[in-house]
Amino acid sequence: MSTPASVIVGIGPVGMDDVVQVARAGAGVRLGTDAEAAIQASRSIIDELAGDTRPHYGISTGFGALATTHIAAPMRAQLQRSLIRSHAAGSGPEVEREVVRALMLLRLSTLATGRTGVRLATARAYAAMLDAGISPVVREYGSLGCSGDLAPLAHVALALTGEGEVRDAGDQLVPAADALRASGISPVELAEKEGLALVNGTDGMLGMLVLAIADLRRLLVTADVAAAMSVEAQLGTDAVFAADLQRLRPHPGQAASAANLRALVAGSAIMASHRTPE
Repeated sequence: MSTPASVIVGIGPVGMDDVVQVARAGAGVRLGTDAEAAIQASRSIIDELAGDTRPHYGISTGFGALATTHIAAPMRAQLQRSLIRSHAAGSGPEVEREVVRALMLLRLSTLATGRTGVRLATARAYAAMLDAGISPVVREYGSLGCSGDLAPLAHVALALTGEGEVRDAGDQLVPAADALRASGISPVELAEKEGLALVNGTDGMLGMLVLAIADLRRLLVTADVAAAMSVEAQLGTDAVFAADLQRLRPHPGQAASAANLRALVAGSAIMASHRTPE
């Protein structure tokens, strides 16, 4: 089985096929040059705001109810680290590896837009962790999705800092620090805004949706193949799948399925064997 080509994550959205390739086929990942330039440009703005005497949310202030609380510069790294640690509170069984990889790719895609304010080194480390096949342990319970998949994303961010547990490329459960070291990835010391940028999103439920749609597409194709084989096995007719008949009903899905069935039985010797009364 050939290794799938790496997915280049640029400033534009990744496609559904990209998500499936990374999540299920283990495709590698790297940042595009356009994304790296955008990330650097936005980070320069965050650095300017960090030095401003006026407060800026998530940069020089706390979060939520603490939005008006000023955080002194020496305490800001601790604030971002504490945000990740406090939200990495999922429970229950482990989420499937493919879901975690889908989640990570989608979060990386958001970071690559140059709108989150993370440093380039942080985005590169996130991509490297995904590329190395490191899958942070994420738990099933603890996320509502509607206000962000905070707990799942926090578990991934925790691993990025060298804390928590992960599954390595061989699916072995190991400390995150060991997996990062084995892959030559330095743990990230979060700077202003980065903790917020790493957890504020709905990538968990979006990743699950993308994979569910991929499964549904395969099921639809399988259903058409099974239907075509059933028509053949029962010496049925394909006349009911004719395009002119399908146009009488305003159902595009039915028309698409009928077109698939016509293509599947086209040239079938079994169908030809009983087309005429003879």
